[in-house]
Amino acid sequence: MKITFQTKEESNAKQLKDFLKLSPSLRVISFYRMMERLKKFPTKKKKENNNFIIVINE
Repeated sequence: MKITFQTKEESNAKQLKDFLKLSPSLRVISFYRMMERLKKFPTKKKKENNNFIIVINE
């Protein structure tokens, strides 16, 4: 395991550079994986039931 010391700006620049090295399809997959991990992130907000309902008025 390698430990490096860097500023926040340096860390963000490296993450962006590494992300842009990925192919476009891998970027999308990486984004979807990140979204899945964020759904498990603990929050204090209660989960709401927001079902999408389509109403057709004739």
